[in-house]
Amino acid sequence: MSLIYVLNGPNLDLLGKRQPHIYGHETLADVEADCRKLAAELGHEIRFHQSNREYEIIDWIHEAREDGAGIVINPAAFTHTSLAILDALNTFEGPVIEIHISNVHKRESFRHHSFVSHRADGVICGLGTEGYQLGIRRAATMIKAASKS
Repeated sequence: MSLIYVLNGPNLDLLGKRQPHIYGHETLADVEADCRKLAAELGHEIRFHQSNREYEIIDWIHEAREDGAGIVINPAAFTHTSLAILDALNTFEGPVIEIHISNVHKRESFRHHSFVSHRADGVICGLGTEGYQLGIRRAATMIKAASKS
């Protein structure tokens, strides 16, 4: 059973309350429950974290280097600003899937650039919270393929 980290950046603790016309009505607890259920069905465990602090996300990426097989990350606003998160992800050897609930390409131009995408093996955006499940599925597929090689 491999461990997949699901990491969430700033303001995602307000999911379901903050701009529901953009991010929907599901809470982060709802997303976590769905992720745990799917991961178990796929034979994986998850560690699910959220922080408004960049350094905590970096620490979790470092932790994943030791015991994680994959990372699914919604870096939120850190997507567009954090070279430090990119540098941490570059030290991780497993698959990295970047998630965005909204379609960032239909939003303000500053949201069109992602530092995280320079490391991500895949990017899912605009599919709502369902993107998390798709990210876990893809990470699981990549983990399985890597274990066969």
